[in-house]
Amino acid sequence: MLLSPPPREGACRLFTVLALLAIGCCSSSWAESPPSDAVAIRAAISAWPYSNVQTPQVQHWQTELLQVYQARSYVPLWLIGGGPTSQALAVMSEMRNAEERGLRPQDYQLEELAHQLAGQNNEEQSASEDLLRFDVSLSLSLARFIADLHSGRVAPQKAHFDLEVSNPEFDVIAAELPLATSTAINDTLNSYEPRFLHYQLLKASLARYRQLASRAELTELPDPGRHAITPGASYIGAAALRRLLIATGDLPSPAAQPDAEEMGLDPEMVVALKAFQRRHGLAQDGALGAQTYRALTVPFSDRVRQIELSLERWRWLPPKLHGPSIVVNIPEFRLFAFNAPMDLEQQMLTMDVIVGKSFPIMQTPVFAADIRYLVLNPYWDVPTSIVRRELLPRFRTDPDYISRNDYEIVNGQTDSAEVQPVSPQSIAALARGDLRLRQRPGPTNPLGFVKFMLPNRYDVYLHGTSVPHLFANAQRAFSHGCIRVADPMALINYVLQGQTGWGQDQIIQQLRNPAPHRIDLLTPLPVYIVYATAQATEDGRSLFFKDIYGYDVWLQALLDERSRDLQPSIYRHSLN
Repeated sequence: MLLSPPPREGACRLFTVLALLAIGCCSSSWAESPPSDAVAIRAAISAWPYSNVQTPQVQHWQTELLQVYQARSYVPLWLIGGGPTSQALAVMSEMRNAEERGLRPQDYQLEELAHQLAGQNNEEQSASEDLLRFDVSLSLSLARFIADLHSGRVAPQKAHFDLEVSNPEFDVIAAELPLATSTAINDTLNSYEPRFLHYQLLKASLARYRQLASRAELTELPDPGRHAITPGASYIGAAALRRLLIATGDLPSPAAQPDAEEMGLDPEMVVALKAFQRRHGLAQDGALGAQTYRALTVPFSDRVRQIELSLERWRWLPPKLHGPSIVVNIPEFRLFAFNAPMDLEQQMLTMDVIVGKSFPIMQTPVFAADIRYLVLNPYWDVPTSIVRRELLPRFRTDPDYISRNDYEIVNGQTDSAEVQPVSPQSIAALARGDLRLRQRPGPTNPLGFVKFMLPNRYDVYLHGTSVPHLFANAQRAFSHGCIRVADPMALINYVLQGQTGWGQDQIIQQLRNPAPHRIDLLTPLPVYIVYATAQATEDGRSLFFKDIYGYDVWLQALLDERSRDLQPSIYRHSLN
């Protein structure tokens, strides 16, 4: 059961009005609309008071909606017998419960709709004009609700997501019309949301964490102090910690709980703490240290917000993914390769990844592109920024550093570029950008034995690594922006699946040749580099990750600004 604050007195009064109107307390009939209705509907569409937000989109809805009413000879969509249809009440109920879908009810002008039904907007207007305004306003508010469900509430580009993928045009008004006669409003609205299994799982997680958010006392734990509470040690807050871990599902609820307030981290608690740490991307040591304590005491309302923001980002992806695709979730440090969006996790190839550092110039960008080819035993083309900031000072003091670390100075952009002798002149040309630095294939090459090329404006790609021990860290933001994968051979096999002549044996044989070898894909493979600090799994667990780049803070600010814009000053009525 979702929890919500008790309704205000005025809201209860208007709900009563809605109920009366629903059973037909008015006597007007809309079977044949008089000519004046056309004038009223046209005026209501052009004067819709929320058209100042996302103006081009809203103007398109207004134009399309006018065409719909014209085709119906201005017969209303949502009225019958002088009151709202059952469908009108149902869609208003869905918008009132928008939090269940990670949206905000206040964004859909429900109070204004209720006032229009009650005939309280303008004393100079007739009841019939108010009802016509209601019909138009419900259509346009519902259009916003459907668009938010389908494509998200803010433009991805404003929130650090460089989304350049084909997204078929979605006709919001056309999608709305079936709802006017539907007997399954909820199912129809569900069909407009992303059709990904893990989106649906995250929605279920949202309901559970809203319930937990009503128990704020659960996350109030005594500070363990400067030193971690290790397994077996006593902790004054052990009873409270036990209650919290039971509530989150990390600790099975026992038939009888210990009564003592001062208990230690017994083996059962240690196992539960490790499960909690695993869900939150922390080192799984079973101890109550500073990072674990911070994660345990995050208010559940903040976890709800993380889920809402992650649902928002899911809506930015194409509604349907055709064929194999790869998703890399930056805060999770995890890659998922699947063949269909409804694949179970056990059907996917999953692996840990290393992403860019939190410094702005080294962050891994959030974008979409296609893998078009891969290179076995690649050269590492050293980025200019690394050459200038990190390597040139070493080269100038120790020219032998270049050959000692398998670097080459070359003239040209291809693998066949001519190697230049190391000299003060070639180092100076390298500093000017006239020559290029690369590192030969081999055990010290930071790309490992493969790179997966997805041409993009950031020059970011996926690759192996020469330092696999870094994958032992729980937090893996170590790179300059590219993405290192933990199991490059498995990813090679996935990327080349179905490509004739590149079975496991052929790949291994080619890797024995130290020279770089390019393999073009017959079909480009979509890759989505995403940013979600909340995930849900098929076994019922909810996963949360650190907002390493601060993108959650930014997206929250954008959504707050949008909600403020959707409450224009011309809304003049009080419910009390």
